[in-house]
Amino acid sequence: MDKLKKVLSGQDGQDDDVNILQAANEASRLGWGTRVKGFIACFAIGVVCSVLGVCMLWLPRIGLVLFVVFYTLGNFASLTSTMFLMGPVKQLKKMCEKTRALASAIMLTCFALTLCAAFWWKNNGLALLFCILQFLAFAWYGLSYIPFARDAVIKMFSVCLK
Repeated sequence: MDKLKKVLSGQDGQDDDVNILQAANEASRLGWGTRVKGFIACFAIGVVCSVLGVCMLWLPRIGLVLFVVFYTLGNFASLTSTMFLMGPVKQLKKMCEKTRALASAIMLTCFALTLCAAFWWKNNGLALLFCILQFLAFAWYGLSYIPFARDAVIKMFSVCLK
């Protein structure tokens, strides 16, 4: 358990030079119990928002817009929940790693484009398309944390499409 705490909190034996971002991360350290509580609360808010969004989908006229808003907020809350476990700086660094950079960029872009399509462009079909892309990018991003999961998914689809 202590090893897991060290890895998730960024204390896994790395002796990097202290810079401004690391100093800010050090100054905002939370206790492990507080981090877990923050993660659970933020993740639960994300799940509730996503489920609420799906329930709102069936309302006439405004349902799709409410779905888009709640679903996007739910995904964003779920994504930020992991910042409690790793810390914001380490989370952002991991999001920008070579294996996750494209999925992170697509996911964050789809967050913004989904809301733009719903409110600014008022195009429900485009908003729904961006929600689907948001889901796929979020899933691909999440799979990057599980060893060999992406390879397994690619292999499964290649077998299914033969």
